[in-house]
Amino acid sequence: MSDLTITRVEAIPYRIPYRKPLKFASGEVVHADHVLVRVRTAGGLTGCADAPPRPFTYGETQRGIVAVIEDVFAEQTIGLDATERSRLHARLHRTVGNPAAKSAVDMAVWDVLGQAFGQPVTRLLGGYTDRMRVSHMLGFDTPTAMAHEACAMRDRYGITTFKIKVGRRPVELDVEVVRALRNTLGDKVELYIDGNRGWTASESARALRQLADVGLTLAEELNPADDVLGRRWLVEQCGVPFVADESATTPAEATRELLGGSATALSIKTARTGFTVSDEIRSLAEGLGVEVVMGNQIDGQLGTACTVAFGAAHRSTSARAGELSNFLDMSDDLLTEPLRIVGGELIAPTSPGIGVTVDMDKLAHYRIDS
Repeated sequence: MSDLTITRVEAIPYRIPYRKPLKFASGEVVHADHVLVRVRTAGGLTGCADAPPRPFTYGETQRGIVAVIEDVFAEQTIGLDATERSRLHARLHRTVGNPAAKSAVDMAVWDVLGQAFGQPVTRLLGGYTDRMRVSHMLGFDTPTAMAHEACAMRDRYGITTFKIKVGRRPVELDVEVVRALRNTLGDKVELYIDGNRGWTASESARALRQLADVGLTLAEELNPADDVLGRRWLVEQCGVPFVADESATTPAEATRELLGGSATALSIKTARTGFTVSDEIRSLAEGLGVEVVMGNQIDGQLGTACTVAFGAAHRSTSARAGELSNFLDMSDDLLTEPLRIVGGELIAPTSPGIGVTVDMDKLAHYRIDS
Protein backbone atom coordinates (compact mmCIF):
# COMPACT_ATOMS: atom_id res chain seq x y z
CA MET A 1 0.00 0.00 0.00
CA SER A 2 1.41 3.40 -1.02
CA ASP A 3 0.76 6.76 0.61
CA LEU A 4 -1.62 7.54 -2.28
CA THR A 5 -3.77 4.44 -1.78
CA ILE A 6 -7.38 5.52 -1.30
CA THR A 7 -8.67 4.30 2.05
CA ARG A 8 -11.97 6.12 2.50
CA VAL A 9 -14.60 7.97 0.46
CA GLU A 10 -17.16 10.13 2.27
CA ALA A 11 -20.36 11.83 1.08
CA ILE A 12 -21.65 14.57 3.39
CA PRO A 13 -24.98 16.24 2.54
CA TYR A 14 -25.39 19.88 3.53
CA ARG A 15 -27.82 22.74 2.96
CA ILE A 16 -27.10 26.46 2.61
CA PRO A 17 -29.94 28.85 1.71
CA TYR A 18 -29.73 31.23 -1.23
CA ARG A 19 -30.35 34.91 -0.60
CA LYS A 20 -33.03 34.76 -3.29
CA PRO A 21 -34.36 31.96 -5.47
CA LEU A 22 -32.75 31.43 -8.86
CA LYS A 23 -35.52 30.76 -11.38
CA PHE A 24 -35.22 29.39 -14.90
CA ALA A 25 -37.24 27.43 -17.44
CA SER A 26 -36.48 23.95 -16.07
CA GLY A 27 -36.72 24.66 -12.35
CA GLU A 28 -36.00 26.84 -9.34
CA VAL A 29 -33.25 26.65 -6.71
CA VAL A 30 -33.89 27.95 -3.20
CA HIS A 31 -31.22 26.08 -1.22
CA ALA A 32 -27.81 24.69 -2.11
CA ASP A 33 -28.64 21.08 -1.23
CA HIS A 34 -25.21 19.78 -2.16
CA VAL A 35 -22.94 16.90 -1.15
CA LEU A 36 -19.34 17.39 -0.04
CA VAL A 37 -17.24 14.45 -1.24
CA ARG A 38 -13.97 13.64 0.54
CA VAL A 39 -11.37 11.11 -0.58
CA ARG A 40 -8.77 10.09 2.02
CA THR A 41 -5.46 8.32 1.42
CA ALA A 42 -3.16 6.09 3.45
CA GLY A 43 -0.63 8.91 3.66
CA GLY A 44 -3.08 11.29 5.32
CA LEU A 45 -4.09 13.42 2.33
CA THR A 46 -7.72 14.45 1.90
CA GLY A 47 -9.18 15.60 -1.42
CA CYS A 48 -12.48 17.46 -1.55
CA ALA A 49 -15.03 18.31 -4.23
CA ASP A 50 -18.68 19.32 -4.39
CA ALA A 51 -21.61 17.46 -5.96
CA PRO A 52 -24.63 19.69 -6.75
CA PRO A 53 -27.71 17.58 -7.59
CA ARG A 54 -29.99 18.86 -10.34
CA PRO A 55 -32.97 16.46 -10.36
CA PHE A 56 -34.86 18.47 -12.98
CA THR A 57 -31.96 18.17 -15.41
CA TYR A 58 -30.00 14.96 -14.70
CA GLY A 59 -32.25 13.05 -12.30
CA GLU A 60 -29.83 13.12 -9.37
CA THR A 61 -30.99 14.02 -5.88
CA GLN A 62 -28.97 14.80 -2.78
CA ARG A 63 -29.93 11.49 -1.14
CA GLY A 64 -29.24 9.67 -4.40
CA ILE A 65 -25.72 11.09 -4.62
CA VAL A 66 -24.95 10.06 -1.04
CA ALA A 67 -26.36 6.57 -1.66
CA VAL A 68 -24.48 5.86 -4.89
CA ILE A 69 -21.19 7.06 -3.42
CA GLU A 70 -21.58 5.12 -0.18
CA ASP A 71 -23.09 1.97 -1.71
CA VAL A 72 -21.28 1.76 -5.07
CA PHE A 73 -18.47 4.21 -5.76
CA ALA A 74 -16.69 3.93 -2.40
CA GLU A 75 -16.20 0.18 -2.84
CA GLN A 76 -14.95 0.69 -6.41
CA THR A 77 -12.53 3.43 -5.35
CA ILE A 78 -11.04 2.22 -2.07
CA GLY A 79 -7.78 0.33 -2.62
CA LEU A 80 -6.87 2.14 -5.83
CA ASP A 81 -3.86 4.40 -5.98
CA ALA A 82 -4.84 7.99 -6.70
CA THR A 83 -2.56 7.93 -9.75
CA GLU A 84 -4.66 5.14 -11.32
CA ARG A 85 -7.08 7.65 -12.81
CA SER A 86 -8.02 5.64 -15.91
CA ARG A 87 -8.83 2.58 -13.84
CA LEU A 88 -10.91 4.72 -11.47
CA HIS A 89 -12.72 6.28 -14.43
CA ALA A 90 -13.53 2.86 -15.88
CA ARG A 91 -14.92 1.60 -12.58
CA LEU A 92 -17.12 4.65 -11.98
CA HIS A 93 -18.54 4.47 -15.47
CA ARG A 94 -19.76 0.92 -15.05
CA THR A 95 -22.69 2.68 -13.37
CA VAL A 96 -25.13 4.51 -15.64
CA GLY A 97 -25.88 8.18 -14.98
CA ASN A 98 -24.97 9.86 -11.68
CA PRO A 99 -22.80 12.55 -13.34
CA ALA A 100 -22.40 14.86 -10.34
CA ALA A 101 -21.47 11.98 -8.02
CA LYS A 102 -18.88 10.62 -10.47
CA SER A 103 -17.47 14.08 -11.10
CA ALA A 104 -17.01 14.88 -7.43
CA VAL A 105 -15.09 11.65 -6.82
CA ASP A 106 -12.92 12.36 -9.88
CA MET A 107 -12.11 15.92 -8.79
CA ALA A 108 -11.45 14.94 -5.19
CA VAL A 109 -8.85 12.45 -6.48
CA TRP A 110 -7.28 15.21 -8.59
CA ASP A 111 -7.19 17.34 -5.43
CA VAL A 112 -5.21 14.56 -3.74
CA LEU A 113 -2.80 14.38 -6.68
CA GLY A 114 -2.16 18.12 -6.64
CA GLN A 115 -1.42 18.01 -2.93
CA ALA A 116 0.87 15.00 -3.36
CA PHE A 117 2.87 16.70 -6.13
CA GLY A 118 2.83 20.11 -4.46
CA GLN A 119 1.16 21.72 -7.48
CA PRO A 120 -2.18 23.47 -8.07
CA VAL A 121 -4.53 21.33 -10.13
CA THR A 122 -4.84 24.06 -12.76
CA ARG A 123 -1.12 23.61 -13.50
CA LEU A 124 -1.36 19.82 -13.62
CA LEU A 125 -4.27 20.11 -16.06
CA GLY A 126 -2.48 22.46 -18.44
CA GLY A 127 -1.38 25.70 -16.79
CA TYR A 128 -2.32 28.01 -19.68
CA THR A 129 -3.20 31.01 -17.48
CA ASP A 130 -3.97 31.79 -13.86
CA ARG A 131 -7.37 33.49 -14.20
CA MET A 132 -10.62 33.80 -16.09
CA ARG A 133 -13.01 36.58 -16.93
CA VAL A 134 -16.34 36.14 -15.14
CA SER A 135 -19.84 35.85 -16.56
CA HIS A 136 -22.82 36.33 -14.24
CA MET A 137 -26.03 34.34 -14.69
CA LEU A 138 -29.34 36.22 -14.34
CA GLY A 139 -32.44 34.21 -13.37
CA PHE A 140 -36.06 35.04 -14.16
CA ASP A 141 -37.34 38.32 -12.79
CA THR A 142 -38.79 41.57 -14.05
CA PRO A 143 -36.79 43.60 -16.58
CA THR A 144 -36.14 46.26 -13.95
CA ALA A 145 -34.94 43.79 -11.31
CA MET A 146 -32.67 41.92 -13.72
CA ALA A 147 -31.16 45.16 -15.02
CA HIS A 148 -30.59 46.32 -11.43
CA GLU A 149 -28.80 43.05 -10.55
CA ALA A 150 -26.61 43.28 -13.65
CA CYS A 151 -25.66 46.88 -12.87
CA ALA A 152 -24.78 45.93 -9.30
CA MET A 153 -22.54 43.09 -10.53
CA ARG A 154 -20.83 45.38 -13.02
CA ASP A 155 -20.31 48.22 -10.56
CA ARG A 156 -19.16 46.11 -7.59
CA TYR A 157 -17.23 43.29 -9.28
CA GLY A 158 -16.38 44.66 -12.72
CA ILE A 159 -18.36 41.91 -14.49
CA THR A 160 -19.23 42.82 -18.08
CA THR A 161 -20.57 39.49 -19.41
CA PHE A 162 -24.06 38.27 -18.55
CA LYS A 163 -25.94 35.06 -19.26
CA ILE A 164 -29.68 35.72 -19.34
CA LYS A 165 -32.13 32.95 -18.50
CA VAL A 166 -34.97 32.85 -21.03
CA GLY A 167 -37.63 30.33 -22.02
CA ARG A 168 -40.83 31.89 -20.67
CA ARG A 169 -44.05 32.26 -22.60
CA PRO A 170 -44.89 34.36 -24.45
CA VAL A 171 -41.35 34.89 -25.74
CA GLU A 172 -41.91 38.65 -25.57
CA LEU A 173 -41.50 38.46 -21.77
CA ASP A 174 -37.84 37.58 -22.25
CA VAL A 175 -37.35 39.74 -25.32
CA GLU A 176 -38.31 42.70 -23.15
CA VAL A 177 -35.79 41.63 -20.49
CA VAL A 178 -32.93 41.32 -22.96
CA ARG A 179 -33.71 44.70 -24.50
CA ALA A 180 -33.91 46.31 -21.06
CA LEU A 181 -30.49 44.90 -20.18
CA ARG A 182 -28.95 46.15 -23.43
CA ASN A 183 -30.50 49.60 -23.04
CA THR A 184 -29.39 49.85 -19.41
CA LEU A 185 -25.89 48.41 -19.73
CA GLY A 186 -24.94 49.79 -23.14
CA ASP A 187 -22.92 48.28 -25.95
CA LYS A 188 -19.74 47.47 -24.00
CA VAL A 189 -21.35 44.56 -22.15
CA GLU A 190 -21.62 41.02 -23.59
CA LEU A 191 -25.05 39.38 -23.41
CA TYR A 192 -26.05 35.81 -24.25
CA ILE A 193 -29.17 33.74 -23.57
CA ASP A 194 -29.97 30.30 -22.15
CA GLY A 195 -33.43 28.79 -22.63
CA ASN A 196 -33.03 25.56 -20.62
CA ARG A 197 -35.15 23.90 -23.32
CA GLY A 198 -38.11 26.12 -22.44
CA TRP A 199 -39.22 27.17 -25.94
CA THR A 200 -40.20 25.30 -29.06
CA ALA A 201 -38.07 25.68 -32.19
CA SER A 202 -40.53 28.17 -33.70
CA GLU A 203 -40.73 30.22 -30.49
CA SER A 204 -36.94 30.27 -30.33
CA ALA A 205 -36.69 31.43 -33.93
CA ARG A 206 -39.21 34.20 -33.28
CA ALA A 207 -37.28 35.40 -30.24
CA LEU A 208 -33.98 35.40 -32.13
CA ARG A 209 -35.53 37.44 -34.95
CA GLN A 210 -36.85 39.99 -32.47
CA LEU A 211 -33.43 40.19 -30.81
CA ALA A 212 -31.39 40.33 -34.02
CA ASP A 213 -30.28 43.91 -33.36
CA VAL A 214 -29.33 43.40 -29.68
CA GLY A 215 -25.90 41.90 -30.32
CA LEU A 216 -26.20 38.55 -28.55
CA THR A 217 -23.03 36.43 -28.64
CA LEU A 218 -24.39 32.94 -27.83
CA ALA A 219 -27.68 31.05 -27.65
CA GLU A 220 -27.88 28.02 -25.37
CA GLU A 221 -30.40 25.15 -25.28
CA LEU A 222 -33.32 27.29 -26.44
CA ASN A 223 -35.40 24.22 -27.27
CA PRO A 224 -35.01 20.51 -26.49
CA ALA A 225 -32.44 18.53 -28.44
CA ASP A 226 -35.00 15.70 -28.49
CA ASP A 227 -36.94 17.82 -31.00
CA VAL A 228 -34.43 16.54 -33.52
CA LEU A 229 -35.60 18.17 -36.75
CA GLY A 230 -36.81 21.34 -35.07
CA ARG A 231 -33.50 21.77 -33.30
CA ARG A 232 -31.50 21.31 -36.51
CA TRP A 233 -33.80 23.75 -38.32
CA LEU A 234 -33.28 26.30 -35.54
CA VAL A 235 -29.49 25.91 -35.41
CA GLU A 236 -29.21 26.32 -39.19
CA GLN A 237 -30.71 29.80 -38.99
CA CYS A 238 -29.09 30.89 -35.71
CA GLY A 239 -26.64 33.72 -36.36
CA VAL A 240 -24.49 33.07 -33.26
CA PRO A 241 -22.93 29.89 -31.84
CA PHE A 242 -25.67 27.58 -30.52
CA VAL A 243 -24.45 26.00 -27.28
CA ALA A 244 -25.26 22.42 -26.29
CA ASP A 245 -25.34 22.17 -22.50
CA GLU A 246 -27.56 19.57 -20.85
CA SER A 247 -27.89 17.82 -24.22
CA ALA A 248 -24.11 17.17 -24.32
CA THR A 249 -23.07 15.72 -20.97
CA THR A 250 -20.64 13.12 -22.35
CA PRO A 251 -18.13 13.09 -25.21
CA ALA A 252 -20.48 10.82 -27.17
CA GLU A 253 -23.44 13.18 -26.69
CA ALA A 254 -21.29 16.17 -27.64
CA THR A 255 -20.18 14.39 -30.82
CA ARG A 256 -23.77 13.52 -31.68
CA GLU A 257 -25.02 17.10 -31.19
CA LEU A 258 -22.20 18.70 -33.16
CA LEU A 259 -22.05 16.27 -36.08
CA GLY A 260 -25.83 16.03 -36.23
CA GLY A 261 -26.22 19.77 -36.63
CA SER A 262 -27.97 20.34 -33.31
CA ALA A 263 -25.26 22.58 -31.85
CA THR A 264 -22.23 24.61 -32.90
CA ALA A 265 -20.62 25.15 -29.46
CA LEU A 266 -20.37 23.33 -26.13
CA SER A 267 -20.77 24.13 -22.45
CA ILE A 268 -18.36 22.34 -20.13
CA LYS A 269 -19.32 21.96 -16.47
CA THR A 270 -16.81 20.35 -14.14
CA ALA A 271 -19.61 19.59 -11.67
CA ARG A 272 -21.10 17.36 -14.37
CA THR A 273 -18.00 15.88 -16.03
CA GLY A 274 -15.23 16.31 -13.46
CA PHE A 275 -11.74 17.11 -14.68
CA THR A 276 -11.14 13.87 -16.60
CA VAL A 277 -14.24 13.82 -18.83
CA SER A 278 -14.22 17.61 -19.15
CA ASP A 279 -10.78 17.31 -20.71
CA GLU A 280 -12.07 14.72 -23.16
CA ILE A 281 -14.87 17.09 -24.21
CA ARG A 282 -12.42 20.00 -24.46
CA SER A 283 -10.14 17.97 -26.73
CA LEU A 284 -13.11 16.97 -28.87
CA ALA A 285 -14.21 20.60 -29.21
CA GLU A 286 -10.73 21.74 -30.18
CA GLY A 287 -10.42 18.94 -32.71
CA LEU A 288 -13.72 19.88 -34.33
CA GLY A 289 -13.01 23.59 -34.17
CA VAL A 290 -15.95 24.67 -32.00
CA GLU A 291 -16.01 27.14 -29.13
CA VAL A 292 -16.59 26.22 -25.50
CA VAL A 293 -17.87 28.10 -22.49
CA MET A 294 -17.25 27.07 -18.88
CA GLY A 295 -20.74 26.67 -17.45
CA ASN A 296 -22.24 26.87 -13.97
CA GLN A 297 -24.16 24.15 -12.14
CA ILE A 298 -25.31 26.81 -9.62
CA ASP A 299 -22.07 26.01 -7.83
CA GLY A 300 -20.87 27.14 -4.45
CA GLN A 301 -17.32 28.37 -3.96
CA LEU A 302 -15.77 24.89 -3.95
CA GLY A 303 -17.45 24.06 -7.24
CA THR A 304 -16.46 27.44 -8.65
CA ALA A 305 -12.84 26.85 -7.63
CA CYS A 306 -12.96 23.61 -9.64
CA THR A 307 -14.42 25.41 -12.66
CA VAL A 308 -11.80 28.14 -12.72
CA ALA A 309 -9.01 25.61 -12.09
CA PHE A 310 -10.01 23.70 -15.21
CA GLY A 311 -10.98 26.71 -17.30
CA ALA A 312 -7.73 28.57 -16.67
CA ALA A 313 -5.71 25.47 -17.55
CA HIS A 314 -6.43 25.65 -21.29
CA ARG A 315 -6.47 28.24 -24.04
CA SER A 316 -9.86 27.25 -25.42
CA THR A 317 -11.66 27.12 -22.07
CA SER A 318 -10.25 30.46 -20.91
CA ALA A 319 -11.02 32.32 -24.14
CA ARG A 320 -14.55 33.22 -23.06
CA ALA A 321 -15.81 34.48 -19.72
CA GLY A 322 -16.73 31.58 -17.45
CA GLU A 323 -19.91 31.38 -15.40
CA LEU A 324 -18.16 31.81 -12.06
CA SER A 325 -20.19 34.20 -9.91
CA ASN A 326 -23.39 32.55 -8.73
CA PHE A 327 -21.86 31.60 -5.39
CA LEU A 328 -22.49 35.27 -4.61
CA ASP A 329 -26.21 34.42 -4.41
CA MET A 330 -25.61 32.05 -1.47
CA SER A 331 -26.09 33.27 2.09
CA ASP A 332 -22.88 31.53 3.23
CA ASP A 333 -20.31 29.02 2.03
CA LEU A 334 -17.95 26.31 3.29
CA LEU A 335 -14.50 27.70 2.52
CA THR A 336 -12.10 29.17 5.07
CA GLU A 337 -10.98 31.83 2.55
CA PRO A 338 -13.69 33.08 0.19
CA LEU A 339 -13.12 33.43 -3.53
CA ARG A 340 -12.88 37.04 -4.68
CA ILE A 341 -13.91 38.50 -8.02
CA VAL A 342 -11.89 41.63 -8.76
CA GLY A 343 -12.01 43.66 -11.94
CA GLY A 344 -14.32 41.13 -13.56
CA GLU A 345 -11.80 38.29 -13.10
CA LEU A 346 -11.37 35.30 -10.82
CA ILE A 347 -7.86 34.01 -10.16
CA ALA A 348 -7.45 30.25 -9.88
CA PRO A 349 -6.27 29.20 -6.40
CA THR A 350 -2.51 28.68 -6.26
CA SER A 351 -2.17 26.30 -3.30
CA PRO A 352 -1.53 22.60 -4.04
CA GLY A 353 -4.55 20.65 -5.23
CA ILE A 354 -7.76 22.49 -6.00
CA GLY A 355 -6.29 25.06 -3.66
CA VAL A 356 -9.09 25.73 -1.18
CA THR A 357 -9.85 24.54 2.35
CA VAL A 358 -13.21 23.57 3.83
CA ASP A 359 -14.09 25.20 7.15
CA MET A 360 -14.92 22.29 9.46
CA ASP A 361 -17.06 24.45 11.77
CA LYS A 362 -19.19 25.62 8.87
CA LEU A 363 -19.50 22.09 7.55
CA ALA A 364 -20.64 20.91 10.99
CA HIS A 365 -23.21 23.72 11.06
CA TYR A 366 -24.71 23.10 7.62
CA ARG A 367 -24.46 19.33 7.26
CA ILE A 368 -27.82 17.58 7.53
CA ASP A 369 -26.79 13.99 8.25
CA SER A 370 -26.05 14.48 11.94
